[in-house]
Amino acid sequence: QVQLVESGGGLVQPGGSLRLSCAASGMHVNFNNVQWYRQAPGKEREWVGTIAKNGYTPLADSVKGRFTISRNNAKNTVYLQMNSLKLEDTAVYYCYSNENWGKGTLVTVSS
Repeated sequence: QVQLVESGGGLVQPGGSLRLSCAASGMHVNFNNVQWYRQAPGKEREWVGTIAKNGYTPLADSVKGRFTISRNNAKNTVYLQMNSLKLEDTAVYYCYSNENWGKGTLVTVSS
C-alpha cells in the first residue's frame, strides 16, 4: 500500500525559505513520477511541480526560479525547496504519486 507523508511546513516570513519532505512507502520515488500540489484557503488545488522518473523537474510558472524539487533515493523521499517565499505561497502542500495523496503540510507565509 502506497503511503506519502509530507512534513516541514510551518510559519515563515516573506523572503524566507522552507524545505518540505515527502516520505514514500510502498513505492520507490526513483521509479515513479512524484508531484507537488498546493491548496490555498478558498482556492482550488493547483499543481506546483513534478519530479519525473528520469529526473526532469518541471515547475509551475508561479514558482519557477524560487522552488526546486529533488529526491533522495536512499531515503525514498522527495523534497520541495522553497526560497524567496511570498504571502501568496501560503497553502497546504501535498505530494501525489500513483493516484495516492499525502495528507498535506501547512505553509504559512506571514510577517
